[in-house]
Amino acid sequence: MPRDTPPTSRTARTARFGGLVAGQSLRWAGTRAANLVRSEDRADAATGERAGALARELVMQLGQMRGAAMKLGQVLSTIDFTAIPEGDREEFKQTLAALRDDVKPVPFKKLRKLVEEELGGRLDTLFAEFEEEAFAAASIGQVHKATTLDGRRVAVKIQYPGVAEAVETDLRNMQVLLPLIKRLAPGLDVKALAGELRERIAEELDYELEAQNQRAVERAWRGHPFVVVPKVDTSLSSRRVLVTELLDGRRFEEVKALPEAERDRYAEIVFRFFFTTLLKLRRCSGDPHPGNYLLLSDGKVGFLDFGFMRVIEPAYLQAERDLAVAVTEGDAPEVHRLLSDLGYLPRPDEFEPEALLGQLASAGEWYFVPGVRRLSPMYVAETVELSSSPRSPYFDLMRRETLPPQALLIRRMEGLVFTVLGELRAGADWHALAREFFADGEPSTPLGELDAEFWAAREVPSPV
Repeated sequence: MPRDTPPTSRTARTARFGGLVAGQSLRWAGTRAANLVRSEDRADAATGERAGALARELVMQLGQMRGAAMKLGQVLSTIDFTAIPEGDREEFKQTLAALRDDVKPVPFKKLRKLVEEELGGRLDTLFAEFEEEAFAAASIGQVHKATTLDGRRVAVKIQYPGVAEAVETDLRNMQVLLPLIKRLAPGLDVKALAGELRERIAEELDYELEAQNQRAVERAWRGHPFVVVPKVDTSLSSRRVLVTELLDGRRFEEVKALPEAERDRYAEIVFRFFFTTLLKLRRCSGDPHPGNYLLLSDGKVGFLDFGFMRVIEPAYLQAERDLAVAVTEGDAPEVHRLLSDLGYLPRPDEFEPEALLGQLASAGEWYFVPGVRRLSPMYVAETVELSSSPRSPYFDLMRRETLPPQALLIRRMEGLVFTVLGELRAGADWHALAREFFADGEPSTPLGELDAEFWAAREVPSPV
């Protein structure tokens, strides 16, 4: 089997995971043994080198497998790996993030049978036209353009054959990876992370659940002045095929080249969509990367892909909002209490409230500090670096904190949106915008006024 061909059998995928774990475990044992006779500085350097080697192999192996293995790599791209040498950490995260975008489509001849079995008919009796060349591909499925028998243009998302079985195997095998991930991020609760991933990825495999998510989000945003969510074609959808209205628009690279005012407007809409969906619908998107939204010809922005989502419990979401208010008000004891209640502090008594306040204020400076700020890729990189670098005054705190399961997708959404805004070099008073969401602030922009008017007239049902 060529090295760039994803292993599909249970035995092959298990062997891939097992080989990674066995080889790296032996090398870690060798490094620990050698460190016994090394100076402290040399031992630290050797441990860092070993962590870097593990990180590179992890990226290589996960990148060669579709399914849960690739999704695991995508999620890990948002986690701070404090054991990796500082100079290698950002490159590692960027390489993991590339697993999200650099996916080769499968030839349609391997998918045709699945589509026809799922939808109960020959392709030419289901669609008037069907483009066999995929226009998008991801870890679990790929998307084709088609025309329905009644003339509507649609996007047909097809799950890869055998990927459900591969995911089931990967989720079991993920347990053997946990000790290695723990070495890269000592403060991370890897068991909680694995449990959350297992639940979310299992749901993502069921396109009927994704259709439910998308229908709920589409109904809530229907008729909005600057947001569009495509409708689901329920009659042509199934557990492994999802058919939705096709949106045509400018992709992210084109938007990045637009004049400043247009980029700023687009960025504000992106910010508002994800944070409003979290606040109003309690649905958190785990995959808000720029390939999932389009600038439409009428100036609205269309949003796609609702498979990787989590419904956040009301009390937990409110506590996260209260935490943001406490940071902006400089209330260190309240920050400590809320972080403890939310599950970020395994041993609350070991954390100084003022240090925790400083850590969060520094990491979220872009939306905790009032005033217009133009973001940039460099500013985002510097903020991420400050949040995870050993030179950070909060590095010891970060190594001892953990990430609660409900916060995993919230932090992922937040981080990816921040990265997108930086890539757009977008300018706004991000603090004023954020206060609309975490403190029920008044609309701070003309778009905010339109948005507030829209939601005032809506009655959004609570998620089940």
